[in-house]
Amino acid sequence: MLGDLMGMMGKLKEARERVAETKERLKTVTLQEVSEDGAVTVVVSANREIREIQIDDSLYHDKEQLTDYLIITLNRALEKAGEIHDTELAAVAKEGMPNIPGLDSLF
Repeated sequence: MLGDLMGMMGKLKEARERVAETKERLKTVTLQEVSEDGAVTVVVSANREIREIQIDDSLYHDKEQLTDYLIITLNRALEKAGEIHDTELAAVAKEGMPNIPGLDSLF
């Protein structure tokens, strides 16, 4: 019994380490989202960090329109980044979890 517990603790530690490694790797994974007409381009990391924003000069004269473009494009980019982030971390966490009955239903 103690050996099983120690084995599970070891697996949990390995899983935590893999999750940390995955979070570091996701900092280097980027995706680009472009508004429908190409006026705004946003680059974000899979850790949901904004890396770059490009704005067409035509949007600078209309603050409200620029704000709308930024909000829509940023939200789409961050949603996609979040999906990648969550999928990657869930896969790593599930892979490293010890075999505990009923735990599969959580992932």
